[in-house]
Amino acid sequence: MHPNLILFPHSPHLKPMKPLLFLSNAFINTFGITQPSPKAANRAAWFIAVLLLAVIVTVVTVGVFVVHSLYRH
Repeated sequence: MHPNLILFPHSPHLKPMKPLLFLSNAFINTFGITQPSPKAANRAAWFIAVLLLAVIVTVVTVGVFVVHSLYRH
């Protein structure tokens, strides 16, 4: 096997991907949305992250309220 065909972790061909952009790309590719420009992709990544954070905060808040209501009475 030719040594140039193997990609090692320290290879210059491998770049670390930002988790926020990974999440955005996964969402875009899952729902078949047209690939945006880099600027629009960054804006979409932040929008998706804010929505995800809002959902998590809402679920935790409702969960805390339900648990508090159950044990208060």
